[in-house]
Amino acid sequence: MPPTPPGFAMNPDLPSVAPAAQPSAPQPDLTRLVVPLLKGVMYREDDAAQWAALLQLQARVRDYVAVLALDLVVDEAEGYAFVRAQPVDENADKLPRLVRRQPLSFQVSLLLALLRKKLAEFDASGGDTRLILPRSAVVELVRVFLPAGSNESKLIDQIDTQLGKVVELGFVRRLKTGTDGAAARPAQEPVYEVRRILKAFVDAQWLADFDERLAAYQRQLLTPETGTSDEA
Repeated sequence: MPPTPPGFAMNPDLPSVAPAAQPSAPQPDLTRLVVPLLKGVMYREDDAAQWAALLQLQARVRDYVAVLALDLVVDEAEGYAFVRAQPVDENADKLPRLVRRQPLSFQVSLLLALLRKKLAEFDASGGDTRLILPRSAVVELVRVFLPAGSNESKLIDQIDTQLGKVVELGFVRRLKTGTDGAAARPAQEPVYEVRRILKAFVDAQWLADFDERLAAYQRQLLTPETGTSDEA
């Protein structure tokens, strides 16, 4: 045991001094998670820190939105989350919908179904995780369901309008020129990424039901005397 320095006395009754406590890490803010979810889809690739916070507070967020008659849907594998209205109980008092339903035209529904099928084929190929299509590829997807001899310029204008609607719905994102990593494309041709959230809204049963409508629509196209596709 080393000698006690001069002028100092050993006192075993003195309490030991604990090391200073380290400041705790700030907790994620629940409001900063709920508000973006009420406005749209949250993607892991857009903000990794926010995504990690959502996973940490997932139970609290789920309880919070349940008060608003909403369900939280989180797909950790695909990297997206969103809220949707809870199933309506016909015996309960009807509440106003916070998330409004939006009817889709047949043309937009057709485009969504074709993009969903393309995404399924893309996933089956085991390639990249991002499905990126130029506008010309989207036009070719739709062309087979249109009457022969359709005006090309008018067709492209229609596809642009429908793609704009799908972008607004959040199922497709328009990419900046040169960000898709592909070879050179025709000048100014728009390029789109099909968002994986589409899989949550267009499931296998929806596709099967829509396939029946497409079959009927194609039969109409093969029988000119039946008229236009208004019935579809």
